[in-house]
Amino acid sequence: MEWAGDRHVSVAAEPLVSADSVTFRLPDAEPGGHRALDGARLLPDLSLADTGLDFHGLDFDYADDAWQLTLDRPPVRRMEYRFQLRHLAGDLEEICDPGNPLRAPGAFGDKSVVEFPDYTAPAWLSAERVAGERLEVAERVTVWTPAAPDEPLPLLVAHDGPEYDRLAGLTGFLAALVAAGRLPRCRVALLAPGVRDEEYSADPYHSALLHQRVLPGLRDTFATTGPVVGMGASLGGLAMLHAQRALPSLFGGLFLQSASFLTEELDQQENGRFSKFAQVNAYVQQVLAEGTPAETVPTVLTCGLAEENLANNRQMAATLAKQGYPSRLVEVPDAHNYVGWRDAFDPALADLLRDVWEA
Repeated sequence: MEWAGDRHVSVAAEPLVSADSVTFRLPDAEPGGHRALDGARLLPDLSLADTGLDFHGLDFDYADDAWQLTLDRPPVRRMEYRFQLRHLAGDLEEICDPGNPLRAPGAFGDKSVVEFPDYTAPAWLSAERVAGERLEVAERVTVWTPAAPDEPLPLLVAHDGPEYDRLAGLTGFLAALVAAGRLPRCRVALLAPGVRDEEYSADPYHSALLHQRVLPGLRDTFATTGPVVGMGASLGGLAMLHAQRALPSLFGGLFLQSASFLTEELDQQENGRFSKFAQVNAYVQQVLAEGTPAETVPTVLTCGLAEENLANNRQMAATLAKQGYPSRLVEVPDAHNYVGWRDAFDPALADLLRDVWEA
């Protein structure tokens, strides 16, 4: 027996992965035929209706001195997950898979990851990069720049910017594509949230703050050319759309990943577990009911094929197109996580930035 977290759990073999399925196995046999666990459950980072593949998880069966589960492949090329262990005393513990060395970073800690045979990590991860530096220019605002502040460059602004950079390699992506000549030299402002659920839930004060302080402060510090592009994931994507629609000329393009366009019709599972559900639903209903806004900008949405937000992203993408946005939705074989968002940068974000900055 070896340590897993603060419990004794036998080390398992790596998951058996094929093109069509994955089998997990967690040995649990102590001397004398006793077990250390009363049960085990797979907690996949997926949300597929009517399959059990959501935050409730799937139970393992016990056979041949091990907890085992075979899962048909969901519509993804990689899958993040954790194990939930139920100990004999009844207490629960979540751990990464002790038999799987592959880990994926996340905002709430690491998860184990299965990569199916057709998964390939982006080539830019190992490509040559231009040099750049990070400058803290204001409270909760850091800018990555490959040039002196007085050199005019296009600007990208990212909600949850520090996490986008740490968990999805955003500045590395820009540095690699600039080095390859696929993007012009550019800067990115990495915006850190304060009280995230408050600020990013279609909050007029936050949008006004971007308009009155954040963007003017960036332009005062850095010479900027061309339209500013805004990006965000989950609630951060919702907040970017809110700001663009409320304040014309603020952003000249939007990149929205798995944005939380929650509605009562499509997302009842969030009602009760997310404190700002009513506020977000009211705003999204307003957008769906509106005609063409004062300004439309090129917009790319991305969303995973195995996440709850897929239906509401499809609905919003159709609405924005109907309202006159030059927009499209890119559906990716992953779920609601930073690596999935990272893997969608190329070509979706690269194409949007070129379209906006070279127009």
